[in-house]
Amino acid sequence: MPAERKLLIRELTDEIHKAAAAIGRPVNLMEVCGTHTMAIARSGLKRLLPASVHLLSGPGCPVCVTPPQVIDAVLSLSERSDVTVATYGDMIRVPGSRRGESLSARRASGAHVEIVYSPMDALDLAAADPEREVVFLGVGFETSAPGTAAAIRAAKELGLKNFSVFPMLKTVEPALRALLAAPDFNVQGFLLPGHVATIIGAAGFRYLAEEYHTPGVVSGFEPEDILLSVYRLLCQVRDGRAEIENEYTRAVAENGNPLALSMMAEVLETRDEPWRGLGVIPGSGLTIREPYAAYDAQMKFHLHYDEAEPPTACRCGMVMQGKLEPGACPLFGTACLPEDPVGPCMVSSEGACAAAYKYQGV
Repeated sequence: MPAERKLLIRELTDEIHKAAAAIGRPVNLMEVCGTHTMAIARSGLKRLLPASVHLLSGPGCPVCVTPPQVIDAVLSLSERSDVTVATYGDMIRVPGSRRGESLSARRASGAHVEIVYSPMDALDLAAADPEREVVFLGVGFETSAPGTAAAIRAAKELGLKNFSVFPMLKTVEPALRALLAAPDFNVQGFLLPGHVATIIGAAGFRYLAEEYHTPGVVSGFEPEDILLSVYRLLCQVRDGRAEIENEYTRAVAENGNPLALSMMAEVLETRDEPWRGLGVIPGSGLTIREPYAAYDAQMKFHLHYDEAEPPTACRCGMVMQGKLEPGACPLFGTACLPEDPVGPCMVSSEGACAAAYKYQGV
């Protein structure tokens, strides 16, 4: 690490300790992005913070918040011999309600499952083989929603009949409102997701300060970004302020990306959606609008799932609510391991449990 960077990190750490000392009480800050969770663990940033400042992981991993009953519906789809399921790599090992049941296991048994890097890759699969149905698993938050919407619109423009999307997209605001409404939620500030903010803008988080008097800082992903954002949050707590600050100005505009927002509005609309560990959150999901309904795999293949999440010993839901550290789960590192996961927080590259396990001791 260059000397200048080390000096900056040392100076930021010193300022964080001063601000925490001035506050004089414990402060809980929540990162709402799986990429932040992994960056914090990889860099060992928690070791630099004073004992009174706690960084908690929120529901910021899109794979992790996909409930098992939805995975079960995907697994039933993969049983069809005429269907290719196209998915991001993180989704392939997420277990359903029965341990050992995943897309990876189904592929090993002969199911047609392809890992893709974008929805356009899935579109290309469909165009290359018109005799096969290709279903893209549309998982993610506002960051990936515009690309999924663009693929759906492109499929309609091309007249592809064998391409569809299983909509699993979610939006951040309703989830944060659900957390803040919980009586036992104890977080004094949010480290806000830089990727989502590139789409919705810093203004998309103003409700946190205006309605809940809770500070937020949109953060980049380098250690310096995160430490500076933590410092800014502590300053707000110290001063009794509640504002939304944008540390990630090199990528995030105040009002986001108008073209991406327009694409989402044209193709997608909100619906109630189940979240792992949080239950059904009204208006938190994105599904496909009626003019593009022919590309909705859930309708096309009559895929249904119960709203209720089946009981499990996995504590992933509590981890994503900031109520439990990954290591406090009784399954962590014993029954639940990256090579044999019980829950998705140990599967995804953005999962809090995977980050804690991979970088424990860092």
